[in-house]
Amino acid sequence: MNIWPFSKYCSPFTLHHLGIMGMNQRNVNYIGRYNSRSLYPLVDNKLLTKELALKHKVNTTMLIGAIKHQYEIANFVQVIKGHSGFCVKPAHGSGGKGILVIVKTENDLFYKPNGQALTFSDIERHISNILAGLFSLGGKQDFALIEDLINFDDIFADYSYEGVPDVRVIVFLGYPVMCMMRLSTESSDGKANLHQGAVGVGLCIRTGKAVRAVQKNLPIFKHPDTGADLFKLQVPSWDKVINLAASCYDMSGLGYIGTDIVLDKKHGPLLLELNARPGLAIQTANGAGLLPRLHFIEQFVKRHPQLPPDERVKIAQQYFGVKEL
Repeated sequence: MNIWPFSKYCSPFTLHHLGIMGMNQRNVNYIGRYNSRSLYPLVDNKLLTKELALKHKVNTTMLIGAIKHQYEIANFVQVIKGHSGFCVKPAHGSGGKGILVIVKTENDLFYKPNGQALTFSDIERHISNILAGLFSLGGKQDFALIEDLINFDDIFADYSYEGVPDVRVIVFLGYPVMCMMRLSTESSDGKANLHQGAVGVGLCIRTGKAVRAVQKNLPIFKHPDTGADLFKLQVPSWDKVINLAASCYDMSGLGYIGTDIVLDKKHGPLLLELNARPGLAIQTANGAGLLPRLHFIEQFVKRHPQLPPDERVKIAQQYFGVKEL
């Protein structure tokens, strides 16, 4: 169990001493330095990300279809034919905004995870908002992706409320440096987004076991809705998860990225999306700062410039794994 080593409010000196990275440092020293802007479209556009993953044989969620124009909404029912459950999301969205999850279709009604029934008009209105750019980065015109519903592993049934949990791994120059699992709650409306009230569980890079848990930046020990003991959480198939994350560096060419991975009951770990500007709340979830790990990798790659993903994972697990849980 990892207890955050300082109170809610502390001095910049304390944060610096503990290696906590701030937004300016992230933007200038890591995103600006290691992420070529020419590569941003590959991750900002979820359709391009999916096509890139398929090209590099990286396991990813299945695309059912895409709606790029208003007139195509009329064909929505045909697009989802044969799929009782599905997920609608903006191609250029961020922070979980605009994502609509439907778990069941019955009698011309579409049911959300919380049991709320939507009509076709509701779906049409939501897709129209996506196309208009309501949820996109910069408010630019967008298009809607329809993906197959993820059947998350039963082991997480008590750890998530009406939503699919995912694993966020920060990958720097191909090396996983910090991980957390994001668990949906009632207050987050079933979405695994920390800013909306989801739970963040810091994970040991070596084992995939929980080391700390927070909600709205405050430490917690049990899931607020299910009561499950968060410190008993351990991600199955962990080596596959962490190797999948590491391979996203070779796939994207981005030096500093957030990889979001889900665990499907049938297909195992699947890449959900990539983020070229991953948030910093992962440090709070782990009770640790990113800077010491980033500095270590910067020095390490000078001596070992080219290693395959599995070797990079072993290095990360050796130096960043929690020794005692």
